[in-house]
Amino acid sequence: MPPFVYPHTRRVDVADQMFGQAIPDPYRWLEADARGDADVADWIRRQNALTFAHLEHLPGRAVLRARLSALMDHDKFSVPRERGGRYFYLRQSGLANQAALLVRDAVDGEDRALLDPNTWSGHGRLALAEWAASNDGAQVAYAVQEDGADWRTIRVIDVASGQVADDVLAWARFTSIAWAADGTGFFYTRFPEPAAADAAQAALVNHAVYFHRLGTAQSSDRLAYATPGRPELLHFAEATSDGRYLVITSTPGMQSNTLSVIDLANPGWPARAVIDHLDAEWTPVGDMDGTLYLLTSDGAERRRIMTLDLAAPHEGPRALVPQDSAVLGDARLVGERLIGTYLVDVKTELRRYTLDGAPDGVVSLPGIGSAGGFQGHPGVDEAFFVFTSFNAPTTIHRYQVASNTRAVWAAPQVDADLARIVVEQRFYHAQDGVRIPMFLIRRKEAIGPAPTLLHGYGGFGISMVSFYEPSLLAWIEQGGVVAIPNIRGGGEYGKAWHDAGRLEHKQVSYDDFIAAADYLHAEGIVTADGLVAHGESNGGLLVAVVVNQRPDLFAAALPGVGVMDMLRFARYTGGHMWIGEFGDPADAAAFRTLLGYSPYHNVAAGERYPAILVTTGESDDRVVPAHSFKYVAALQDIDTGPRPQLLRVETQAGHGAGKPMAKLVDEMADKWAFAAYWAGLPVR
Repeated sequence: MPPFVYPHTRRVDVADQMFGQAIPDPYRWLEADARGDADVADWIRRQNALTFAHLEHLPGRAVLRARLSALMDHDKFSVPRERGGRYFYLRQSGLANQAALLVRDAVDGEDRALLDPNTWSGHGRLALAEWAASNDGAQVAYAVQEDGADWRTIRVIDVASGQVADDVLAWARFTSIAWAADGTGFFYTRFPEPAAADAAQAALVNHAVYFHRLGTAQSSDRLAYATPGRPELLHFAEATSDGRYLVITSTPGMQSNTLSVIDLANPGWPARAVIDHLDAEWTPVGDMDGTLYLLTSDGAERRRIMTLDLAAPHEGPRALVPQDSAVLGDARLVGERLIGTYLVDVKTELRRYTLDGAPDGVVSLPGIGSAGGFQGHPGVDEAFFVFTSFNAPTTIHRYQVASNTRAVWAAPQVDADLARIVVEQRFYHAQDGVRIPMFLIRRKEAIGPAPTLLHGYGGFGISMVSFYEPSLLAWIEQGGVVAIPNIRGGGEYGKAWHDAGRLEHKQVSYDDFIAAADYLHAEGIVTADGLVAHGESNGGLLVAVVVNQRPDLFAAALPGVGVMDMLRFARYTGGHMWIGEFGDPADAAAFRTLLGYSPYHNVAAGERYPAILVTTGESDDRVVPAHSFKYVAALQDIDTGPRPQLLRVETQAGHGAGKPMAKLVDEMADKWAFAAYWAGLPVR
């Protein structure tokens, strides 16, 4: 293969003075929005031209695209929500670009498409985002997402007639929708309207809860809750089952929040603060007879359940279900039981409790995997939940609470021989001796070393549980191995596991991932030059960091939509919400930590780097694409050896949610073909 000749990237003489140190930023100009800057748009065009010229000649690309299409070609369901005797759920049929909202008039009734984004445009870039049906099932408020952006526009549809109302609510982002009990309107959350020139990259401050009365203009919406003294907080509102109270959680974007309650029977809607500090998380999981049930990490790093008397919130929460040695990841009140979703070495157990906190057995599961997402009502025997695993497609179960029995309600038919797929859990030791679990997935008949995809995340307390992901099967079917380590920074073992890999300890996440790579090599699982690092968002940051620190371990790397400039991340859109995870670059101690691993600032000339394919979306307003642009420019400017450092920019796409199926298939085919070529995985 001929040497790679990268497009010229202009350097500028820009530097920031930070704590007495000059920090050069020669590619600052790439921070401009390509949709309004011709120079950045031209640079993207030239980068994509080089990248696609390479991808088009890779053996196996067409094979992988065809196989990914077949693997993705099955129905995908969400857990149904019952409202007023109607059942609402999402279904993405086959290779349809987007999921549609369906409704049934009975649990086993005929499906009717209520909202189908695939008919909204010819390009498939409009998606249905958040939605909520009114208590009587007569109306649905729904959010529309365009080009993968986080901004939403909220509309309302009449369920019986399919007529879309004239109501149009703009500037919703990270929104919740909670209907009033009488169906006359709903509460939702939004930001102030940004300046037109700054809409795409506006700072996210002054989120607030509003009430919209149907048939009125958005300008008439009533402000229900805001925190002008804490403009960085995001607010999420939900109504109690009787519609009497509005429960509001407010968070800076981390696993901690305040808790306030509004008695809607009081015409003034005064908010009463129940929890006014940010020391723990407080998540409502249901209510019954005036008692609110809360999942919390307060005094319990692996979480417990407490109750709150809504008529006397000043008395504060009371203990109900104590902390366990397993991690309580979620809980829901359905029927007359609390169902706790526990992680035991990253495997789900569903445990039942009576409403006075007494243990009441477990919910049986069809195998080892992940389960939860319960939907149901207090006092109503029927509920629904989801089960999935690496070798079990996502299936919806109907659950009878009183009898503790379940039956399949919706299951996809997939084009894969899942009996051939073996899932194994191993444990390896980190540099400091901590024992870390790791899933290995491969074909049953595949033995010996093989090119291996090492996938990770390690941040924000998010657990890497087992899940059905067809795109991984395309790699495994070709004889490759997938390895998913549960590194610190995640939530697999509770708050302490998260804290061990964030802020000044963030390097621990990277060390754990490197230790996983060393283990795969030492145990003969991966071929000598066959390891591929893969991750997205915080996982894209992870991949870029470990490649800078240990390029010798990897044949290829696939960092997607990653946070790459750790000194300026807080300046972009909602980046300030990540300060609780990464630290504040304006703080001297945090600055030194961030500078020590920031991918953009630590590319190493003269090192033999793996082949790198960086992926991002032009419309990404969560992790803005400038992160990836600047990182790639820095890589291409130095000697990293003979393997390519390429950038793939998806136009009219964002951080990931809402991306059309066709774009997903194309992107995954390109990534796997690139990785297979450079890691030595033959594709047949």
